[in-house]
Amino acid sequence: MRCVFATAFAVFILNLARASEAGVVHSHSTDVHKERESDGAYSPRDHSHFSDGGEHHSEFDHEAILGSHKEAEEYDHLTPEEAKRRLKILLKKMDLNGDEMIDKKELKAWILRSFRMLSEEEASERLEDADENNDGVVTWNEYLLDAYGLDDEENLSVGDENDHLIKDDKEMWKAADVNNDGVLDPKEWVAFSHPEEHPAMLPIILEQTLRDKDKDGDRFISFQEFVGERAQDHDKEWLQIEKDKFDHDLDKDGDGKLSNNEILSWVVPSNEEIAEEEVEHLFASSDDDHDDLLNFDEVLEHHETFVGSEATDYGDHLHNIHHFEDEL
Repeated sequence: MRCVFATAFAVFILNLARASEAGVVHSHSTDVHKERESDGAYSPRDHSHFSDGGEHHSEFDHEAILGSHKEAEEYDHLTPEEAKRRLKILLKKMDLNGDEMIDKKELKAWILRSFRMLSEEEASERLEDADENNDGVVTWNEYLLDAYGLDDEENLSVGDENDHLIKDDKEMWKAADVNNDGVLDPKEWVAFSHPEEHPAMLPIILEQTLRDKDKDGDRFISFQEFVGERAQDHDKEWLQIEKDKFDHDLDKDGDGKLSNNEILSWVVPSNEEIAEEEVEHLFASSDDDHDDLLNFDEVLEHHETFVGSEATDYGDHLHNIHHFEDEL
């Protein structure tokens, strides 16, 4: 066992050395985030900002400012000086009134813009994968092949585990196909791949959630329907936590069940709220004089919080190596 740990430790040291020379890329995922939480809700954009143990992951902060996974990775290789130079250019664009101060409204607007850009970038990369003939649009059969490895729906067997998912996807597809031409262009593809961020897709999300959860067909979701089969795998303490969440966070009017708007508030993450929380997080890290404004010098002084750099990445590896040693 000690030999295995020693080998792993040696590999870690080697990677650290490489990081000091060239900068090591953070994990800036470009996967289309149609991931779901355990209760069925869409995963919020900041789902990986903090780990379950409370560990902070700075990748989300960098992407919230840069609006691009690719650019965030590029910054991981920049010197601090170059990272600051580029960040100052962004600050001038962020500063809408030209006072060389970033207030909370300006930062929130910029972060929401970044979220839209991230969705477009993620969708574009996924479109390239699915667009088999490279004609700039995706057909339903191209999507089936890319997502499920199927040439067409006729190859589905009765009771296939993907049958339910494919039916839901086809429903989303038809809603996203605004011009009804049977294919999705890049703009329609964004709505299909990120339906939770597009108001026109919310009725479909609502109906699919009701179809999945509303067992008695009354078009409401009770607590029992909310927990569903998940309750079988957990203890009473978990059940109480979920009940508190249902009563105090989800059931806004306190009538013991979730109506349409309450269902959507639960299932669909609010980018507005996420952006507001990120603004508070960035201000808490960088507003040194506590005046509820970020001057350019404060942001540049804390550039590693906003965009990172080669030095930040190297520092992360130094932190990780101590964590690795503790595990040994």
